[in-house]
Amino acid sequence: MKRRGRLQKTQLPGRPQGIGGGHGLPALPTEAKPVDVVGLGENSLDLVAVAPRFPSPDSKQVLNRLSSLVGGQTATALVACARLGWRARYLGGIGDDEAGRRVMEALGGEGVDVAVRSRPGASTRRAIIVVDARTGRRAVLEHRDPTVALGPDDLDSGLVTSGRVLLIDARDPTVSVAAALMARAAGVPIVLDVEEPTPGVEELLRLVDVIVATASFPTALTGVRAIGAAVARLADASGSAVVIATLGPQGSLARLGGREVRTPGFRVKAVDTTGAGDAFRGGLIAGWLGAGPATQAATVLEYANAVAALNCLGFGAQAGLPTRSEVEAFVTRVRRDQSK
Repeated sequence: MKRRGRLQKTQLPGRPQGIGGGHGLPALPTEAKPVDVVGLGENSLDLVAVAPRFPSPDSKQVLNRLSSLVGGQTATALVACARLGWRARYLGGIGDDEAGRRVMEALGGEGVDVAVRSRPGASTRRAIIVVDARTGRRAVLEHRDPTVALGPDDLDSGLVTSGRVLLIDARDPTVSVAAALMARAAGVPIVLDVEEPTPGVEELLRLVDVIVATASFPTALTGVRAIGAAVARLADASGSAVVIATLGPQGSLARLGGREVRTPGFRVKAVDTTGAGDAFRGGLIAGWLGAGPATQAATVLEYANAVAALNCLGFGAQAGLPTRSEVEAFVTRVRRDQSK
C-alpha cells in the first residue's frame, strides 16, 4: 500500500467483552498503539452544487455556489477525529488520477496518516452533490469505479490493527469482513458504518462491536417498522454491544446493554447536511476515546450529535467539521440556553 432482511442470532469468538467505564461502550485496548483510530473504506472527490431549490425536470437555474471538495464517509469520519485531537489513519483505494492526488493531499493536510493502494488506470470515486439552499438538504449522485476498491489480499494486518478502534464501512463487505477478523484477533473493537442491507452485510454485522446505521437500515433489514423495536431486534440478532440509528435533526437512538438511549439532536440552521452522518461517527469515536470511567452513554452520544450538527454549518462533507474546543463551547452554550 502506498503511504501518504433477517438475521439469525450468532455469537462468534474474539469479540471484546469488557465494558469501558459506565458508558456501555466496549473497553478499548490499554496498550500503546501507533494511532488512536484506523478507518478502512470510502473516499471521494465531490462536486458540490448549491442551488436555490432542488431542480425539476427540464429546468435551469443559476447556482449559488459550485465547489470541488474532498469527502467520502470513512475519510470524513477520520478527518473529524483528527480535528478533535486524535491520531487517525486512513486505509483505502484511489485511482492514479488528479482526484486521487487531491484526496491524499487533503487527508494529509488534516494530519491523517494515509496508506492507500493506487490503482493504475482506475478512477477515484467521484460524486455530484446537489444542495437545496433553502433547507441544506442534499441529493448525492455518485460514480464508483469498481476496480479502485481494495481486496482482502491488499490488507496489511499491522496497519488494520494499528489503532485502538477500527472503523469500517459496508461498501465492500468482503474486504470489511477480512479487516474485522484481523481486528477481532487483535482485540481491537470495531465500528461499522452501514446504510443499506446489501449482500454480505449480515455476516459483517455479526463481527462488529458497534453498529452505526442510517434511520432506515434497521427497519429495512429486520422488517420491524418502529425504530426502537427495529434497533432492539438488530442488536439482539447481531450480538453487537451497541447499535445506533442516526436520526438527523432528531439526534440518535441507541441500544446499549439491553437498554434504549434516545439522545436529542441540536437545532442549527443547516447550510449543507452532506457528511452529517460521517461527522456523527467521527464524533462518536472521539467521544468514546475521550470518555472517562464516569462518562455516561448519553454524554458520548450528545458529543457525536454536536459534531454532526456543527458540520452542517459548512459546505461539503468536511468544511464544517469542528475542533474539540468548538464542540465544547457549542455544547456549553446550548446547555446554558436550555437552562434559562
